[in-house]
Amino acid sequence: MSAFTPSRLALAGLLSLLLAGCTIGPDYTRPKMDIPATYKEDGRWKTATPQDAAPRGNWWAVYQDPQLDSLMDTLNRQSPTIAQAEANYRNARALLDQAEASLWPTISSSASKTRGVTTAGGSVSNQYNLSASASWEVDLWGTVRRAVEAGNAKEAASAAQLASIRLSSQAQLATAYLQLVATDVQLKQLQDSEANLLQNLQLTRNQFAVGMVSDDVVAQAESSWKTAQATRVDKQLSRAQLEHAIAASLGVAPASFTLPVSKTLPHLPQLPAGLPSTLLERRPDIAAAERAVAQANAEIGIAKAAFFPTLNLTASGGYKSSSFADWVSLPNRIWSVGPQLAFTLFDGGLRRAQTAAAVASYDASVASYRQTVLSAFQAVEDNLSAQALLDEEMQYQQAALAAAQRAETIALNQYRAGVVSYLNVLTAQNSRISAENSLWTLKNRQYTASVALIAALGGQW
Repeated sequence: MSAFTPSRLALAGLLSLLLAGCTIGPDYTRPKMDIPATYKEDGRWKTATPQDAAPRGNWWAVYQDPQLDSLMDTLNRQSPTIAQAEANYRNARALLDQAEASLWPTISSSASKTRGVTTAGGSVSNQYNLSASASWEVDLWGTVRRAVEAGNAKEAASAAQLASIRLSSQAQLATAYLQLVATDVQLKQLQDSEANLLQNLQLTRNQFAVGMVSDDVVAQAESSWKTAQATRVDKQLSRAQLEHAIAASLGVAPASFTLPVSKTLPHLPQLPAGLPSTLLERRPDIAAAERAVAQANAEIGIAKAAFFPTLNLTASGGYKSSSFADWVSLPNRIWSVGPQLAFTLFDGGLRRAQTAAAVASYDASVASYRQTVLSAFQAVEDNLSAQALLDEEMQYQQAALAAAQRAETIALNQYRAGVVSYLNVLTAQNSRISAENSLWTLKNRQYTASVALIAALGGQW
């Protein structure tokens, strides 16, 4: 008769099923979002699929500025913010390795020699021990597998956070640099205007000395000159603060960092209005938020599996002898094998509370993911609007500056002809200075909006 009776075959099948284990807790599905068919500020859109791992390249090259390229190279090599994010990613990778190690048995060995008395009144003797042991927690309910699943999600989220921080740091540096370039242009214009106003002040003082104008004209000219000086100093403060911000982002002490005035203006890219959806899909912050949801989902399974018993399989073996000569021999062999089943009977509601906390954490991560996606849509829409409307505003401002320059020329000619007073000239000059400053403030906003749009779309398209 065969040794494998039906009852034994059933028992063997049940044991195989138990060893294979099952997985407690909900399987992960990505949270659903109500995604619009089109951008409000663009017409083209398709259903998104994550592409956050796609290479972004040197997106800042669109500004065609060698000094910006050099700064970005330094940032990528030595930024403390990026270095911290890289360290956090390595930590997440190590934690994943720890979780995966739990899938395997733990094996240890030991060897020892002791000398002493083992019984009352006995003689002193030596004792030699050589042993090895193995233990393995059978993953019956998927606790370890859920931990690995959570570790994988956390590692992926950390990688996405690294990409997000790198992109954010690059965008902040590009914005600060472009603002500094625009500030340098404004400073040059303010210095030129200040010099012209000083010449006009000297002219009015000479005219006052010979009785051609009254003292109030001199006071007005002096007031305009001092106002120009104050404006120039305030702009110098803005430049200094931007330079300090750039130094800090590069991991350099501001005291040892100086950025020369750029000899050329960076190119202002005109990003196409019909940008493909793949740009938004690659946003790393969205990927990080989605992976956080997956991690929270796996942690629900870990919490629920704690309600079930754990099964540990242990085995040990070795040799024990009082004589070194025949220490490792068959008669001195020792061994043991056995399973251990553990189950918590009462914990005062601890596991129930841990499960409730895991579910709440999952719900919070889903809400955070949805908010991240909505914020991404808002950022793209905002900056698509800014690109179009700031370009239109720039056209009006250029026309306003041209009119102010023409008005200044007319006022100067009329003043020299004795038709109008010097007050008309000062008014026209102040209008021209204000129009120039507004033009470059607007140019600054265009640079900032272009960087923000590229960052909102996840980097280079």
